[in-house]
Amino acid sequence: KVTIKGIERELICPACKELFTHPLILPCQHNVCHKCVKEILFAFEDSLADGGSESSNQSSPRIRISASSMDRIDRINKSGRKRNSLTPRSTLFPCPSCQRDIDLGERGINGLFRNFTLETIVERYRQAARAAVAIMCDFCKPPPQESTKSCMDCSASYCNECFKIHHPWGTVKAQHEYVGPTTNFRPKILMCPEHEMERVNMYCEICRRPVCHLCKLGGGHANHRVTTMSTAYKILKEKLSKDIEYFISEESQVKAHITQLDLLVKETECNSERAKREASQSFEKLFHVLEEKKSAALRAIDTSKNIRLEKLQTQVEEYQGLLENSGLVGYAQEVLKETDPSCFVQTAKQLHVRIQKATESLKSFRPAAETTFEDFVVDTAKQEDNLRDLSFHSNGLEIPEINEEQSRMYNKALISWECPGKTDSADIYVLEYHKLNKEEDSVTWQKTEVCGKSKVLSDLDDDSSYAFRVRGYKGSICSPWSREVIMHTPPAPVFSFLFDDKCGYNNEHLQLNPRRTSVESRAGFPLLLGSERLQVGCYTTLDYIIGDTGIAKGKHFWAFNVEAYSYLVKVGVVPSNKIEKLFHNTHDVTSPRYEQDSGHDSGSEDAVLDLSQPCTLVTLGRKKFFIPATPAAPKDPASRILPLPSCLGICLDCDRGRVGFYDAGCMKCLYECEVDCSGLMYPAFALMGGAAVHLEEAVTAKNREYHDDI
Repeated sequence: KVTIKGIERELICPACKELFTHPLILPCQHNVCHKCVKEILFAFEDSLADGGSESSNQSSPRIRISASSMDRIDRINKSGRKRNSLTPRSTLFPCPSCQRDIDLGERGINGLFRNFTLETIVERYRQAARAAVAIMCDFCKPPPQESTKSCMDCSASYCNECFKIHHPWGTVKAQHEYVGPTTNFRPKILMCPEHEMERVNMYCEICRRPVCHLCKLGGGHANHRVTTMSTAYKILKEKLSKDIEYFISEESQVKAHITQLDLLVKETECNSERAKREASQSFEKLFHVLEEKKSAALRAIDTSKNIRLEKLQTQVEEYQGLLENSGLVGYAQEVLKETDPSCFVQTAKQLHVRIQKATESLKSFRPAAETTFEDFVVDTAKQEDNLRDLSFHSNGLEIPEINEEQSRMYNKALISWECPGKTDSADIYVLEYHKLNKEEDSVTWQKTEVCGKSKVLSDLDDDSSYAFRVRGYKGSICSPWSREVIMHTPPAPVFSFLFDDKCGYNNEHLQLNPRRTSVESRAGFPLLLGSERLQVGCYTTLDYIIGDTGIAKGKHFWAFNVEAYSYLVKVGVVPSNKIEKLFHNTHDVTSPRYEQDSGHDSGSEDAVLDLSQPCTLVTLGRKKFFIPATPAAPKDPASRILPLPSCLGICLDCDRGRVGFYDAGCMKCLYECEVDCSGLMYPAFALMGGAAVHLEEAVTAKNREYHDDI
């Protein structure tokens, strides 16, 4: 049996810090009171309208917007968002638990499920807290009598006499379901919030929420993987039960960890006091120079101590929650009492993730903070001039690392970084960068302060190399600089365009996405019917598509990605006076056995195919980049085959009449040739067989958001 008062920590709303009232399940799987959700949205809107001022942050006595949410409000205001652009029906919601902006979808609050299981547990807690406070009959004449039962169909409580009157024998009401006196009434069947007349009967494994059959057929879960509710109920209950049994069996280990953490807390306090005394003695030796620094050093030690104590205390509370009949375990045991599959599933998934994380933490126990303060010992041997610039490099702040995979150079530079421990211990970050120039003897770093973990830079020169580094600050303490990362800007300004869905576009063989940024070749029945007439070989036709914008002069660069499974793709440029010939060229019919640049032929047919080409193209496919066979190219076919870069770029210089093909990741030129730029030049693509091309998206201000989600 679970002591209901031991799980109070799990029943508190993160917004109002009170017991949940009609809790709603957010897409991030956290719970918030229905009233708090509305108030947060109103407060968020007011903060946007008032510029995120301190007074606007007090619009509701129940909730407060976190500092991270206020930082996002400031960024939105600086971007020029107009007043009243965010209404209470907005889809943007700052979750008070995970501090992320959550998209609630088109229906907003109306698309969220009520957590009936949590609501029932809260009601049981309230009843235990108020002991024997009676629930009165809703229909008695004054003075009302104490109720003896509650009708779940009528959502009302009755004494014996009133129940007989309102539920006469032999009527439909006599078949109503009744329970003991309660104030928590919930529907018998969980209905879909998007299709209010449909009950939920499936569980979406992608969104981790119950759905109805209409959601699966044509709604937002049409292409998602779903399972039956009974299956999800059985699997989740099995996993949760096993994990709870493990915690109960390891209760002695949990208590041992708590004892160890209590000792670490005392040791941390003792060592911090000793470090403060040693720091004071060191500063007094150089009193006349270090008087201003003395108070800052003491504050630094206190800050470090508070950080460590907070981490250790949080760890103590987490392990206390693993004890039987309290905290997380007690809450999970209460959830296991839920018999309704729909209600159980919507609560158990997020709970099971927390249980798994706690299990991993228990198996690999390690204190959350160090107890030593050796990094605060002041070196008094330094000269007085250097002491004026003294700052502590604390082990409490991790050295950030620039993430080269998430960082990229295109129309702007997006620089992203992260901490190795995945913790955000710094209040602010400083990003520095400078252009690499061999002629300059001294280096001048440009500096910018960032509240998040990414920054978009737009003032970089084309065809240049830049070095970047970042460090974190928390009060007066800073971390060491990260390792310098060198990145290269495109060789020319970025040219923006979309795939043209009108000029020569073959919708039978090619498929565009709605935004016209991706094209995919699909081999359907027309190809099968065409192949049926062939008896020898397998001959197919290249399907061409061009950009919707042309280039008349200047130097321009664009980038794209070719899917790894692509069999054959050609990319390049085509002049406007040859577009008609491109889409009606009879020589486009080729064989895989004699494909230009395939490396399987002797090269005798290259000249014929080059003469027939109306545009300048290079061949890609099977994760390879094929350098065209030209007099300047290597004679060995194998040396003309390069690995296909993850992102490919094209640079067209109309003034010089040249086009280059680049590895857009490192901006290295793979192949360059002359091109006739007498007319408007259009980006050109050709696909054959299974293939897909995606245009590189431009770097925008929204890329500054944290990358931890997605």
